[in-house]
Formats: sequence, structure tokens, C-alpha cells
Amino acid sequence: MMEKNISALLIIEQDQLRGIFTERDYARKIVLQGKSSKDTQVNEVMTADPLTISLNDGLEYCMNLMTDKHIRHLPVINDGKVVAMISIGDLVKAIIDSQKDTIKQLEGYINS
Repeated sequence: MMEKNISALLIIEQDQLRGIFTERDYARKIVLQGKSSKDTQVNEVMTADPLTISLNDGLEYCMNLMTDKHIRHLPVINDGKVVAMISIGDLVKAIIDSQKDTIKQLEGYINS
């Protein structure tokens, strides 16, 4: 994960989302508990049945969900299949971009 700069992996079996394994899972459930990476199976430490969102969920809903549940990644499900995953960083960037657009529109309105 470190070599590829990946902080979360979706665990998918037979096209169905079974869990998510994150850097946080690794740190808390393997390292801090003194377990061996080589001897621990992913299904022992992954978060089973993770929270998901749909393509229709908005930025504010996703941000609130991540904040309330203290999570950093949300799998996106469409027709029962994983189609994407968004991170807290993705959301922050999208919100900042949206706010920049709003500011430009307001400046244009004020200056006209």
C-alpha cells in the first residue's frame, strides 16, 4: 500500500463488497496489537460491511457521514456493484472548488 500511495483497499468477493482495509486498520489492529502482518489474514482486521454511498448522494451528505462516523473513505455503489471510492481529500477538494465557483459568481454579480 505504501509503495503505491494507497491508504485503503476494498475487499470484493464475487463482485460484492465484503469490506475495506485501511492504513488505520493496519496500525490499530495489527501493529498496536503486536500481530504479525505475515500471519494475519485481511478478513481478520478489515472493516466488514463498510458504510457506502450511491451516485446520487451529495457532497454535504458524504462529508457529514465521514465526519460523524470518523471514516476517511466511502465506497460508491451503483446497481449493487462498487463503481468508485471517494476519500475525505476528494470531498475537501470538491467543496473548495465549489466555493471558488460560488465566489466568482458573486463577484461577477456584484461587479455588474
